[in-house]
Amino acid sequence: MNQVIIYHNPKCGTSRNTLAMILESGVEPIVVDYLKTPLTRETLITLMAKMEVSVREILRKKGTPYTELGLQNKIISDDVLIDAIMQHPILMNRPIVDAPKGAKLCRPSEIVLTILESPLKEPFIKEDGQVIKPS
Repeated sequence: MNQVIIYHNPKCGTSRNTLAMILESGVEPIVVDYLKTPLTRETLITLMAKMEVSVREILRKKGTPYTELGLQNKIISDDVLIDAIMQHPILMNRPIVDAPKGAKLCRPSEIVLTILESPLKEPFIKEDGQVIKPS
């Protein structure tokens, strides 16, 4: 894969910052608004394997039905957690970026710089005013 894919929520500042850094690096990514176009079960499982994370590590609690669904219960299986994400895509934390150098949950957004082929050439100013300097 030579393409960069961002699983993006345009309402999320971290996701917007991540997308902007990808664009600033000179890459035109495939942008998947995962709330409108949810990932398939297979894609989600493949991404988790590539990121070397468990499903619990990508679950979003804030602003989701996480507690209502009782997902905090540690005895709930990974299959049930994945089913919950399939039914409620908002449960997947974002943004996740899949690039030739790896896949990452980009929280904070500058984590994306570790998997992009081209570094930033200029300092990047995040929406909150934080400056990310080129490495």
